Amino acid sequence: MISKNKFALAEWIMDHVLKNGADQAAVSIVEQRRAGVKCRNKKTDQLKESVSRSLSLQIYAKQRYSGYSTNDLRKEFLSKFIREAVATTAYLAKDEYRALPDPKYYPPKNFSSETDLKLCDEDYEKIEMSRRIKTAAEIEEAALAQSDRIISVSAGYSDVCSESVRIHSNGFTGEVRSTAFSMGANVTVKDENDARPEAGFGVSSRFHSELSAAQTVGKEAVQRALRKIGQKKIASGRYDMIVENRAGARLISTLKKAMTGSALQQKSSFLEGMIGRKIASEKLTMTDVPFLEKGFGSRFFDGEGLCARERVMIEKGVLCEYYINTYYGKKLGMDPTSGSSSNTVFECGSKSPEEMIKNIKKGILVTGFIGGNSNSTSGDFSFGIVGALIENGLIVRPVNEMNVSDNARYFWARLAEVGNDPYPYSALRIPSMLFEGVNFSGF
Repeated sequence: MISKNKFALAEWIMDHVLKNGADQAAVSIVEQRRAGVKCRNKKTDQLKESVSRSLSLQIYAKQRYSGYSTNDLRKEFLSKFIREAVATTAYLAKDEYRALPDPKYYPPKNFSSETDLKLCDEDYEKIEMSRRIKTAAEIEEAALAQSDRIISVSAGYSDVCSESVRIHSNGFTGEVRSTAFSMGANVTVKDENDARPEAGFGVSSRFHSELSAAQTVGKEAVQRALRKIGQKKIASGRYDMIVENRAGARLISTLKKAMTGSALQQKSSFLEGMIGRKIASEKLTMTDVPFLEKGFGSRFFDGEGLCARERVMIEKGVLCEYYINTYYGKKLGMDPTSGSSSNTVFECGSKSPEEMIKNIKKGILVTGFIGGNSNSTSGDFSFGIVGALIENGLIVRPVNEMNVSDNARYFWARLAEVGNDPYPYSALRIPSMLFEGVNFSGF
């Protein structure tokens, strides 16, 4: 359970905000403990450990809104801080749409106590710094043993334990306690032309005991770097494209950006008015799943207190919902759903990436996107890519310095298949995806 002292302080702050003239307010107090280690050249290169506490304060006064934050939680400081914050809000322009959510959208009382989402490792405090250092060192050691082509290895381990409370003046009260553990490595290797390709690999988990073995992480990072040796651009043209699961987030952003209330209200969404209409192939089904055990996006309520619920966002290519927060919901005359996603879970297929590759006559396996941009108004996007050329079901050479350009209005109709490998280390549980006839520019 969250310390009662945090709730007591939050209530004290709320009382002072309202007494100083605010009509409504939201108070959030977060405490985090972080630790991290980096190893390089067989030495501990970086060691960090910190505890931080912060206050976020949202003030609504006479149709005016402002937000403030501070790391100083002493009451003698906060009294003046709150008084000045409320006074400053009076100088801002009026906005009739600014207000806390209607309490009917908040979770029922004791809603979060009915289910354990398994977001917190209760053994977090037992992890000693020596164990963190050992993990990072093991990752580096495993990587260095893989090849004499290695120029450098940077291995790291980090973890965080977070506790937060949030209260609203119109009745919402919520608390969250979670942990997260991560480790990975970045590797640089040399090839015959003095190029220095590099690659990284990392894993994450809510529970320390469920992290992959350090040796596995180090080896995979090296193998990814070695696969880039000899990379170069190839001829421009249309290729089938397989996007590795860990790289798919960049493509999904071309849809998600256009699905927000802010994009809709500002007339900067190519998906405006598309609810109930097809925007992708039937292979794309995307569901917001907030109650996923151990999920990195799991929650009982969102950042403004709205009760979480499972929502099918896209079903067999048909757009079902938008991401609508309270503010833009009022502007658009729409009920709020949530302005953000929790765990985005995709319907998977039956084939592994390797099986999909075997069926490609000529294509490109994209393992990462570099730079580029996307336009949520038009749907146009262009991203640099790194990956490998596929010919007759085999990976024949690494490629880079190429761009994939298209328009999301039409691009997602080319989704021909999804893999059986949802990415496990993110709130975006996306599988590998196969697109047919994609434009690549090379030479």
